[in-house]
Amino acid sequence: MILIGERVNAGFKDIKEAIINKNGDVIKEWARKQTDAGATYIDVNLGTASNKPEDLCWMIEKVQEEVDTPISIDNNKPVMLKEAIPVCKKPPLVNSTTAVEEKMNELLPIIAEHGASFIGLVMDEAGSPKNADKRVENAGKIFAKAFEFELSPEQIFLDPIIMPLKFMQEQASEILSAANQFKLFSDPPCHIVCGLSNISNGTKYKKLINRTFLTMLIANGCDAAIMDVMDSDLVDAVLTAELIMNKQIYADGYIGAFRKSR
Repeated sequence: MILIGERVNAGFKDIKEAIINKNGDVIKEWARKQTDAGATYIDVNLGTASNKPEDLCWMIEKVQEEVDTPISIDNNKPVMLKEAIPVCKKPPLVNSTTAVEEKMNELLPIIAEHGASFIGLVMDEAGSPKNADKRVENAGKIFAKAFEFELSPEQIFLDPIIMPLKFMQEQASEILSAANQFKLFSDPPCHIVCGLSNISNGTKYKKLINRTFLTMLIANGCDAAIMDVMDSDLVDAVLTAELIMNKQIYADGYIGAFRKSR
């Protein structure tokens, strides 16, 4: 499972203050904590703290001073990406584009030039789809456009767009159905990713809902998540779900083995 650590994000007060005050120690601390917890990528999100490419580059540099974990650049502005991607020591994951033709034509050439990967949100000019069929249709557009730029399935992460369970409960089954169909686009399949915390937005039992929904997504082909990697129960549920899906070899100490490998 590809675990994308969500915590180096200006949506969190300490990260926003660190960006404004140029306190690199806070960025480094969260990069280290998430890497030690098993993160495959560190998501770096400048948010509303700044709109300057140099600030995004600074965040990436601080993460890379502390850990070797690849970067997920949480920004889809070409002017930002043209400066930020070359700063990355390893090919990054770019988050994200949509199925809008103009947007894909702006971003995918930059991604292809640098050998990066990208997250494709299966939304279009009309916004987020309301059913699985429209999600699959938009995913197909993203997949086909990526192939035009000679991007491989390994570089494509399709996001079925998770909606809050509390407010759009009927969407959960549509998301699962769409994810299940994404894996049929190619052999080997592309990646299927989710922004997990959206499912529990506004709910009381956030951790339980996140844990349950992610295991259900894994059963339907999901192999990547932007998530709280510091939630050990969530990570343990991921490991167990992958074991049940025969994606890992069983051993009594499989959880401990994962921890030791990090």
